[in-house]
Amino acid sequence: MRVIVVGAGVIGLSCAIRLAEGGYDVAVLARDLPLETTSSVAAAIWYPYLSAPEDRVAGWSRATYEEFTKLTELEPSVQLRHGREFLVERTPDPRWADVLPDLTRVASPPAGFADGWAFTAPVIDMPAYLPALVKRLEAAGGTLTRAALSALPTGADLVVNCTGLGARLTAGDPTVTPVRGQVLTVEPCGLTDWLVADRSPDELTYVIPRQNDVVVGGTSQPGDWNLAVDPKTTEEILERAAELVPQLRKAKVIRQRVGLRPARPAIRCELVRTRSGEPIIHCYGHGGSGVTLSWGCADEVFELVQGV
Repeated sequence: MRVIVVGAGVIGLSCAIRLAEGGYDVAVLARDLPLETTSSVAAAIWYPYLSAPEDRVAGWSRATYEEFTKLTELEPSVQLRHGREFLVERTPDPRWADVLPDLTRVASPPAGFADGWAFTAPVIDMPAYLPALVKRLEAAGGTLTRAALSALPTGADLVVNCTGLGARLTAGDPTVTPVRGQVLTVEPCGLTDWLVADRSPDELTYVIPRQNDVVVGGTSQPGDWNLAVDPKTTEEILERAAELVPQLRKAKVIRQRVGLRPARPAIRCELVRTRSGEPIIHCYGHGGSGVTLSWGCADEVFELVQGV
């Protein structure tokens, strides 16, 4: 069976790899190559964020956690790192808490916070991980081609639509909307543990150490299509983060970037058929959880393909 996967972000590549390694003839077509996608901007800590429905997200995130844990032994861009999340209100354990073998409550959160968790999570260095996925796809016989598509292609036995925000066009789905995220990377400054502080939707703060840098964020701005970096926002992000991680004050800023998370009221992962009976699998709308849900969704897409 010849399968065309549309989209070369982390969801599209993960689905394509599962299919290619499962024996399908896979071609990935994408307007944006992997390092040009929103996925490349992601701080990419395993953490379900801006995604629903909860029950399916819990299953997909569990499968992805297990896969990333295996990949830590094979892929240098995937590491397990310990860290803490701080919350302003006492909060029940999340639906996905049972995935984490070492989840504990933070005994003494910093001033301004009432609760928190500490746990180990996969951290993925996306600028290295995405090219590694492309190599893995090609090793399994798949291909990746840049293609500016105004609609889903024809000429394959099956199309898998992983276009993220592009699904507004490819699937005619206006419920997919952007949630703008601005981040910066700084030079390493002795950090090993990650930190997330959720003061409010307007003050999302995270510090994620990677192999060669530290990602500092961020913003969560629904409906904002602006891809330009705002210098004032960068200052605000750094100030919030440095309150919790003082060594960031002296860290040199390497890069500033903006990504648009593809949010949707609920992730769409399903098989449909066109009026003429051609099968299409939609897999988009992952919000801020594309990396976190990538392998779980790829597994489900593989199962859907087998049922065609």
